[in-house]
Amino acid sequence: MNDSEFLDAALQNPINRRIADELIRLALPDAWIVSGCLIQTVWNVKTGRAADHGIADYDVFYFDPDVSWQAEDTVIRRLQRIFVTSGVTIEVRNQARVHLWYPLKHGLPYPALTYSTQGIDRFLTQNTQVGIRRAQDRTQGGYDVYAPHGFDDIERLIVRPNQSANFSAAKYAAKAARWSLWPEITVLAADPQ
Repeated sequence: MNDSEFLDAALQNPINRRIADELIRLALPDAWIVSGCLIQTVWNVKTGRAADHGIADYDVFYFDPDVSWQAEDTVIRRLQRIFVTSGVTIEVRNQARVHLWYPLKHGLPYPALTYSTQGIDRFLTQNTQVGIRRAQDRTQGGYDVYAPHGFDDIERLIVRPNQSANFSAAKYAAKAARWSLWPEITVLAADPQ
């Protein structure tokens, strides 16, 4: 699987395409659609399910130096209003401020980031370390793709832990249990810490 094949599958979910269009329209800085809504759509395409089967929410990362809660909440509410009639949940996070709340919520350290893809790099599983966005040059109508581990695991329906950053075996097990909605996937065990 390459960038083009991944995009072709991920964009079969019209919500992913619509989010990408709204993010470019809203001009959110360094904004990406990330994680599960992308790979789960690909899994659905590969296994012959409806493109939106089992997708609990759609994750969006952006990077705004304004780390106030008010600024992030404004973006969250704006996207919620846009998608209110779609019946989907959009989870929006300013990656510039994650280090302010993550240690309190999860009891683990979290470094200050300098751009959104650093947040993607910290996802619990390697297969979810992906993001897409409309290309900045909109005349081409294309997309940028971020996938530091490529697409082999996604294509082969393999879930592999990312034990390099804030890994939690309990959270990994919970995610794997939720992903039983796709019985075709193979969940690899985490290395003992």
